[in-house]
Amino acid sequence: MHFFLISMPGPTEMILIIFALLLLFGGKKIPELMRGLGKGIREFNDAKNNISKEIEAGMKEEDKPKK
Repeated sequence: MHFFLISMPGPTEMILIIFALLLLFGGKKIPELMRGLGKGIREFNDAKNNISKEIEAGMKEEDKPKK
């Protein structure tokens, strides 16, 4: 049985991907796409951090002795 490892694309593959993006979207649309991607990643990280803080706060409340 063969196991295929997924790895990061090499330099040749990256050049092909960039070339395909330029052909599909053109040079003017790519900065807008990257801004949208960055905004989405930032919102995802903010949501992840908020959930982590809520879980930690809930764990601290459980550790406190109840009167």
